Amino acid sequence: MSDGIDLTIDGAIAVITLARPDKLNALDADMIAGLARAVDTIDDDDALRAAILTGSGKAFCAGGDIKAWGALDPLAMGERWVRRGHRVFDALTRLKVPLIAAINGHALGGGLELAATADFRVCETGARFGLPETGIGMVPGWSGTQRLVTRFGARTVRRLVLTGEIVEAERALALGLVDDLVGKGESLIAARALAARIAARGPVANTIAKQLINAAEGEDAAATLEILAGALVSTTDDLREGVAGFREKRPPAFKGR
Repeated sequence: MSDGIDLTIDGAIAVITLARPDKLNALDADMIAGLARAVDTIDDDDALRAAILTGSGKAFCAGGDIKAWGALDPLAMGERWVRRGHRVFDALTRLKVPLIAAINGHALGGGLELAATADFRVCETGARFGLPETGIGMVPGWSGTQRLVTRFGARTVRRLVLTGEIVEAERALALGLVDDLVGKGESLIAARALAARIAARGPVANTIAKQLINAAEGEDAAATLEILAGALVSTTDDLREGVAGFREKRPPAFKGR
């Protein structure tokens, strides 16, 4: 937990917890790096079937820690802060297993962008949502004007960004920012129940279905095509013959099957 990220695995379900409650789980460079490591661990574990992302303490995530980026020069802002954050948020979105955000409290700025990486969002009563960056002269930097528009619609995102409006959990449900609303302290319980339901289904089918849905949303469609094509070709006799020919230093005898 030295990087502010706690990863636990319980059977087929992984839980990523933002563990910086004294700062309302505001993201700094160490937490971004910790999220990247968590993604790698989950993607490398073939026994996992679903993952949950949640926060410790009173908030889900209060966004990017201003102390971590406020003094950066333009080059460092673009290359070290925005680009690295994008890389990790993209990786979360493209996890091979379905990801559920258990939103236990406020999700503001980068916190809402983080919640948007999940396939499902379970929210507790009392949580608040918004993209307040323009109020301090900044713009959303981790796909708040891109992925959020695809997932929640330009009308909603435009209002959140340009007016700085903060919406309560019930309004967030009506706007489609979250999928389910539960009582205080119940988001992780509900997320685990949903994860268990997902885990009981065909894992390969779920992974491929998630990739296809992501591609339809514009999430790395080119990679999805090549992933599925590579998987298909790997089942062929021609590939096995080609590999055998390479190893035996002879021309392969392909048969087209």
